[in-house]
This record gives sequence, structure tokens and C-alpha cells, in this order.
Amino acid sequence: MPAKIPGPSRWTTLRRLFPVPFARFPEFLREMTARYGNVVAFDLPWRSYVFVNDPAAVKDVLVTQQHAFSKSLGTRVLRLLLGEGLLTSEEPLHRQMRRIVQPAFHHDRIAEYARIMERDALDFADRIRPGESFDAHAAMTELTLRIATETLFGSDESDSARSVGDALRLMMGEFPHMLTPLGSLRQHLPLPNTLRFRRARRMLDEIIYGLIARRRADAVTRADALSLLLEAAGHEGRISDERLRDEIMTLFIAGHETTANALTWALYLLGQQEPPRRPASIEGHQGREYVNRVVKETLRLYPPAWIIGREALRDVALSDGYVLPKKTTVFLAPLMLHRRADLFPDPDRFDPDRWTRGEPPPFAYVPFGAGARRCIGEEFALTEAAIVLETLLRRYRFELEPGARVGIAPLVTLRPSGPVTMRASVRRR
Repeated sequence: MPAKIPGPSRWTTLRRLFPVPFARFPEFLREMTARYGNVVAFDLPWRSYVFVNDPAAVKDVLVTQQHAFSKSLGTRVLRLLLGEGLLTSEEPLHRQMRRIVQPAFHHDRIAEYARIMERDALDFADRIRPGESFDAHAAMTELTLRIATETLFGSDESDSARSVGDALRLMMGEFPHMLTPLGSLRQHLPLPNTLRFRRARRMLDEIIYGLIARRRADAVTRADALSLLLEAAGHEGRISDERLRDEIMTLFIAGHETTANALTWALYLLGQQEPPRRPASIEGHQGREYVNRVVKETLRLYPPAWIIGREALRDVALSDGYVLPKKTTVFLAPLMLHRRADLFPDPDRFDPDRWTRGEPPPFAYVPFGAGARRCIGEEFALTEAAIVLETLLRRYRFELEPGARVGIAPLVTLRPSGPVTMRASVRRR
């Protein structure tokens, strides 16, 4: 008989997670793994869960036995905004659309996007006022939104696309509540947030469908992602505008939201301390290597995709001998995995130079997931984050405003819980 997975009682779980379980997961999962180990089972009255915090189990779920799992409830909720895009779709649709989207993220295409990223980053750096406080999260969201519109659509649509931010904020606020037993009911009630979300989604649809229609009618050859997507879709036969809308919406929202968060956390970490052996200059090869390590370390400590969920389609035996019963929701959380002391010494310390001392074990570091559903925009995101940071750090030092307190908001992505107030000062050569 397979060993029983340890974990807390249903009463303990309910008491610790009430009233909105998802928002309380980080602290709960940290406590439970400290008490029960790196595979923990827990129940709520409406669902059974298993949390895995071990590289071997992560490999089981995301790679070795990936076909034994479907997307979880949380991902299905995201379909309210994203539709059946790469993030939310199941096979075989996911495989078909990934093939269509892939050319837009080819390495050579990323090099073209990099020029746009650098231009926009330089423009942003020019507008920084040294000594004046600013909200780093709002600033990085504005910058990545502009980059996303120009690389995806070939023009700066950020003014009209600010509706993205409105819809995303509403979705973020509603997301934890949508995962409760009354979540589906909330979607059908005329609550203020529900009505605002519907209006924001309609506006987003108008923007995206309008862009698709104009691009279909445009005979000019373009190199933006939407044009490449339309071209690739043409080779596959007729792909509906609805399917294209879902992919563009997914790339647009996921592309700017996650990178904005990563850049915000990078500035936050840099603004609190000077990492050891920091190069005297950000210029040149050593400077680029340092920036890449900063990005990598930021994604370790504050992975934007902080939790990943799957649902078992059948009983699944893990490599450690535990069995996940059919219909169990399985969670793995890079936010927790990346802070295991046995995998990352002094795990809570921001230390970009740890990446010069070797790599962690396979599947111990998964900020972009793993397996067939590994994030298609990984190279795009890493390139953008490195270019923006290098551009900013060449000219400025950033400090967190004295007295500022920044917590995490564990929503769809790992956002800061409020403004991240910082000041920039001109870097002395």
C-alpha cells in the first residue's frame, strides 16, 4: 500500500485559510512544509490538495507524468479574461497554438524586439528625475506596457491599452474570491467589481479585435508579433479571430505584467543593499553578466508565477512512492521551492553572485515552469528585464524610500502589496 501523505487536519486547514484560502497560501504552505515535510496533503470541504516542494516531484508533475494532469481551477478562472490562450488551453489546442505562436519568439525575432526594448528603456531613463520619489511598480508597469504594445502590435497602443491594467487589477482583486465555493456565483451577480470587470473585458476585446481586423486588411509586411501570428495562422488554415484574440490577450497581459513585477522586485532588492563584489561599472561584458545574475536571483526570490496548479486526471504515483488520488489539485510553488535552504544556502539573502558558484539541482529552479508548457516568452522576458535594468543601472542608483514597507500580494502573479516608493540618484563613474 502506498504511504499516506502527511498533513494537517481539515479543521486546522480551514481555520488557517479562512476566509479566502488562496491569499493565505504562502504563510500556510511555509508552516506546513516546516512541520510535515516537502509533500503535504490538506483538505477543504470542497476540494483535496497536495502541495509538492521537491525537485523530483516537480519533475513528475510538469514533465514525466504531465499527461496525467490537467490545468487547475485557478487557470480555468483565468479563462474569464484570457480565453483559451497558451496559458489556459489544454491539449491538443495548446500544442497547435504553440506551433503558431512560436515564430514570434524565435531568437532572431527577439533580437529585433531588443532594439525596441532598449529605445523605450532609454526614453524612460531620460524622464527619471533624480532625488524625486516614484512608485517603481507603477513606473515599470507603464514601461513594460509600452514595450509590449510596440513589440506585439508594431505601434504604441499603450494609451488605449491602459484598459489592460484596469481589467487586470480587477481580475487580480477578484481572483482569490473566485476560487472559493461561491466564486462561480459571484461571476453571475451584479456586484460592482463584476460589472466593472465585464466592461473592462469588453473594451479590451474591442481593442484586440480592432487591431486584428486592421492588420488583416493591411498589405504592408510588418515584423511585430501580431503580424507574424497572422502569417503563421494562415499556414495552418483559417484560425478564427476569437482564437487569435485569446493568444494576443495572453501574450499581452502575461508579457507585460510578469516582467513589470520582476523589474519592480529587482529594483526593490537593489535598493535595499549593495550586493557584494558589485562591478565598478555596469558597462561591458562583466556588467551584462552581473545584470543577468541580478535578474536570475530576483526570479529566485520573487518569481512572478509564484504558484502552479494541476489537477490529477487519474491516480498518479510519484517517484517518492506517494500516490496522488484522481481529482486531487496539486500545487507547486517556486516561491517556496526557491527558498529551500538545502537547495539554496542562505536562501532569503539577495546574492546575485551565488550563480557564479554553480547551478542548483534540476527542477529546483523553475521560474518559467518546465516541460512542454514551459513559458514560451522566457527569452523575451529575460531579454527585456536585462536590457531595462542595464540601461537604468548604467546611469542611476536606486534606494528604497526610508520607512517604506513592501509586502507581497500573492495573486495571479506575485505583485507587491502596495506602492514601491524609491528614489534614483545619478551614478558616479
